[in-house]
Amino acid sequence: MIMLMMLLPLAAGALAFMITGDRPRRALLLWTARLHSLLTALAVWDHAAGGAVSGFISGGAPFRTAPPGAAAWFSFDPLGLFFIAITSSLFLGASHYAVSYLAAEKLGPGEKADGAFVFNNEPETVFTGCLLLFLAAMTAVTASRHMGMLWASVEATTLLSAPLIYFHRHKRSLEATWKYLLICSVGIALALMGNLFLGAAGLKTGAGLDLDTLLIKAALLNKPLLKAAFLFLFVGYGTKMGLSPFHTWLPDAHSEAPAVVSALLSGALLNCAFLGILRVNAVCAAAGLADFTGGILVLFGLFSILTAALFMLGQRDYKRMLAYSSIEHMGIVAIGAGLGGAAVFGALLGALCHSLTKAGLFFTSGVILAAEKTKRIADVRGLWRRAPSTAALWLGGFFLITGTPPSGIFLAKFIVLREAVSLKHYGLAAAYLAFLAILFAGMTRVFISMTFGEHTPKPDEKPFEEPAGLLAPAAFFFGCVILLGLYIPGWLAELMRAAAQNIGGKL
Repeated sequence: MIMLMMLLPLAAGALAFMITGDRPRRALLLWTARLHSLLTALAVWDHAAGGAVSGFISGGAPFRTAPPGAAAWFSFDPLGLFFIAITSSLFLGASHYAVSYLAAEKLGPGEKADGAFVFNNEPETVFTGCLLLFLAAMTAVTASRHMGMLWASVEATTLLSAPLIYFHRHKRSLEATWKYLLICSVGIALALMGNLFLGAAGLKTGAGLDLDTLLIKAALLNKPLLKAAFLFLFVGYGTKMGLSPFHTWLPDAHSEAPAVVSALLSGALLNCAFLGILRVNAVCAAAGLADFTGGILVLFGLFSILTAALFMLGQRDYKRMLAYSSIEHMGIVAIGAGLGGAAVFGALLGALCHSLTKAGLFFTSGVILAAEKTKRIADVRGLWRRAPSTAALWLGGFFLITGTPPSGIFLAKFIVLREAVSLKHYGLAAAYLAFLAILFAGMTRVFISMTFGEHTPKPDEKPFEEPAGLLAPAAFFFGCVILLGLYIPGWLAELMRAAAQNIGGKL
């Protein structure tokens, strides 16, 4: 089934470049997302059922992804299964949003949208094709059991998502795309160097870069080389994850990309890079280096929250504000992973709820941008009176992303804080709370002014449209985050516990 999950979007992406009509191409996007979600649900069900059909689900014969006698290149452990479940669910909502978004972007000759001239068939063809190929690459990241294959898959996500950022074809999106490619390519080059050190660390043991073998022989690995490998891989994947100070591509890319792409970058792509760090962190923990790697994760996680807090206060662009919020949450999950213990469960819950909430917020921002034709915070006022549904989602997303109960993000943040206090890291806990308070204050100013501020009508202003197809995915995701703040289904809790145990966590 793993091969099917990768080949389905891969084949659909190739087919999208051959289809000429808009409606068939959009139908292809929708049905591929639905089938991929169905396959993912079957994999999760198999895990919950104790592997009743694991010969088909996990990649065993006859779907083995390596030569006989060799370690499997692709298979799902609970951690990979958890992240592909997030990715597939997010992509399903994004595909429904994208169909309505692309239909709205089709304008008459000479018209403009978001500062760009009319879009012809070519950008939409590239957009849909790359979107589907992007899903295939992210699936490969989550299923990779070889650090070299994981590296190649992460690099593929960079190359395939770059055309998505450039969709609007104007100079700002071009600048954001080049910055994204340049910075992330440097990061991925550093990650490649990390893989070389990782291979050298296990040279005498014959471990290679196979993840399962590395975990088994972790105690025999060369410790100095393993530390060097972690540092290079952390910086490399940390760049893609958006951890500060390696985050500089992220605000521009999230701001200039279409809303649906921003949602996938923030909610799925960052998680793929986080997974790469978790993989090498698990090897280091098994080798007895948990304190070394944990300290680095906590330090850069806290610095990321501080960076987001400081930059949030002066933001003038609401999409860039959401981008800095992503940097904050990547810092939170890094702290949780670094602390270990129950905090790992909190980090995974935070990654899940952040993905759903941030996707919903970017979806909603796309509706606001389509109506207001501006991303400037100061130019958007009085949403509550002119667009009550959009305003309700915008304000609701604010409460959820800042961790207001009953948001699942509140539960995740609390678990991380509780673990910090239980480990007697009182300075860390105090700084964590202080930075989160600054972020809450900065975001409150923006969301309240946009929702309730006094609006001055413009001479050529059109009625504010609230397309149900653009708002429904956000409403559904927000509902899921509220539910997770009140109750975590048993199958999901078990999957998260097993995923946490993969990287040394517990609950």
